[in-house]
This record gives sequence, structure tokens and C-alpha cells, in this order.
Amino acid sequence: MLRRTAFALAALLGALSATPAPSTERGPLVLAAASLQEALTAAGGAWQQMGHPRPVLSFAGTPSLARQVQAGAAADLFASADEEWMDALQRARLIVPATRANLARNRLVVVAPAGSAIRLTTPMLARTLAAGPVAMADPDAVPAGKYGRAAMVRLGAWRAVQPHVVRAESVRAAMALVERGAAPFGIVYLTDARASARVKVVGVFPASSHPAILYPIARLRTSTSRDAEGFRRFLLSPRGQAILARFGFAPS
Repeated sequence: MLRRTAFALAALLGALSATPAPSTERGPLVLAAASLQEALTAAGGAWQQMGHPRPVLSFAGTPSLARQVQAGAAADLFASADEEWMDALQRARLIVPATRANLARNRLVVVAPAGSAIRLTTPMLARTLAAGPVAMADPDAVPAGKYGRAAMVRLGAWRAVQPHVVRAESVRAAMALVERGAAPFGIVYLTDARASARVKVVGVFPASSHPAILYPIARLRTSTSRDAEGFRRFLLSPRGQAILARFGFAPS
């Protein structure tokens, strides 16, 4: 009896030693524009299912994230909502230039509360938004706000719209103002509008009215994650691009 017990314990210990210990390695820390939240969360889940540590995703307005990088944040990847902030980090030698690539494109739209019956054609956009209030990301710093201002300037309406702008720290914060009824209209990305059941798209800005909305991604020089480059390449791969397309992003 004692011998059988000893053999059983030895077999159990052998099996346990042959079983790989759960990985405690942290996935890459990704600083990403707020509008990428749903898409990158889904992409991170797919990457984990492939056997990799799940990426740690931090979403906020692009200026806030870029300033974190400038202040020395120990992150691995940065995904910006425009090229200007990525250019600034590249000039400061904070990214690995060879890893910079365009991740996706987006569209700029006007949203209203979900129950709204309004439909704005391009000629109606200017005079309707000029009546305000209009929620939008800070046009002096945040990419979505800059694109919105450029579109209004192109349509000859910025001077009339500007006094009625309710500024927000990010495009998601601007959309939240419309969701809560604090503003009747908001200028946001198409992907943000699709992520909320509490708003609806009531107008679309012509693509020619503003610079192309590009999302560059790059590996940071502070990166220490062995998976950072792999995850970056995964996002740019056909499978990663298909995930982004599910959330309304267009290929870069």
C-alpha cells in the first residue's frame, strides 16, 4: 500500500513538472487614440488567442498620450489619430522610424441623439452647425477637433460655428456630451458613432473638406516587450486589418 502511494505521488509530481507554468510575461503596453478602443481591444483578444500575452492597452486623446511619451513613459507602441503628433515624436527621436506605418483611415461625421430625425446634406452642414451648440474635440490640439475645424473652414462656416463650439478633451468626450443631451450635435469619427447606440450619424463631411484621417503606429524607443513588434505587424496584417474593418476603419 505504501509503495503504491509512493508511486502515485511520484507520477503526480512528474506530471506537474511536465506541465508548463502559466506565463507571467506582460504583453506590450500600447498607447492608442481613444477612437481605436473597440478595434484594438478586439485585436488584442485575437492576439492573445494565438498564444501571446494579452497587450496592455491605454486609450486617451492623442495629445495626452504623446505628452506621456515625451515625458518618458515606458510604453512599447504608440498609435496616433493623426500624423502631426507622430511627427513630433519622430523629430524627438522617441520612436523607431523604420517601424512607423499607417494603421487605418477614418471618416468625419456629425452625430445627434439617437432619436433625432434630422438629416444633413453637405449644403446644410454649415448653417445648421452655425446655430450650435456643437461638441467637438479641442480644435487647437486634438486630431478630431483639428479635422473638424479644417472641414468647417473649407465649407466657409468656421467663423460662424466657432463661438458655439463646446470643446472636449477627446473625441469620445465630445460624443458623450451628445449622448447626455448636453449638445444637439457633435463632430466625431464614423467609428465612434458606430460604437454608440445613443447617437446616430446625421451628416458626413466630404473627404475633400479635410486632410486624410490617418492613424500612424510605431514602436517606441523605450520598448522592452519581446511581443511589441509582433503585435504591431499583426495589426498591419490582413487578419489585423479585417478586425479594424469590422469597427468601421478603412485600410490605410
